[in-house]
Amino acid sequence: MHTKFGHFYLSPYLRERNQHSKHMNSFHELIINRRSIRKYTGEILDPEQVRLILEAGLMAPAGKRLNPWHFVVIEDRETLVALSKAKAQGAGPLATAALGICLCADPSVSDTWVEDLSIASIQMQLQCTDLGLGSVWIQMRNRYDEEGNAATYNVRRILNLPDHFEVLNVISIGHIGEERKPYDTGKLQWEKVQIFSPEKSDNND
Repeated sequence: MHTKFGHFYLSPYLRERNQHSKHMNSFHELIINRRSIRKYTGEILDPEQVRLILEAGLMAPAGKRLNPWHFVVIEDRETLVALSKAKAQGAGPLATAALGICLCADPSVSDTWVEDLSIASIQMQLQCTDLGLGSVWIQMRNRYDEEGNAATYNVRRILNLPDHFEVLNVISIGHIGEERKPYDTGKLQWEKVQIFSPEKSDNND
């Protein structure tokens, strides 16, 4: 499938990152600063930014390297607004996003399509953070609109996807229009981490 992102130039954005960029110096810094962003400025994305985001998804690991995913890139405002109504609640950010990326798959290609698309999704979201952009995962699988219709059905209809395609989510992306503090590592739930000990597991007392 050919897209208008097929040919790129080295933009001024990549030659010199702008003042909104939050280029991270380490992976740990990156994940601390990745927050779900639901409000955007309305500024469009640089084509290079879009390419890098899509590359991050295409480089994601997949079971048996079957790569069951398909990424549908949406810039059209009317379509983004329609997608924001695909489920009863939680999809609103798409209405004002600069870009939406629908992650869908042919489930007959791989039985790990949900896992594969999930990994691709977070890699794209981490790339957004590294570029100084905001994003949020809009879940569509197992979600419904106000009339009880499956959100995945609505997305397939809006984007003219094949009937046998399954939709996991749509990533809402844009220039950050709200302030979110970095993740507070002091609130990590370490109590949910258990160190396995053979001695303890063998003790039935």
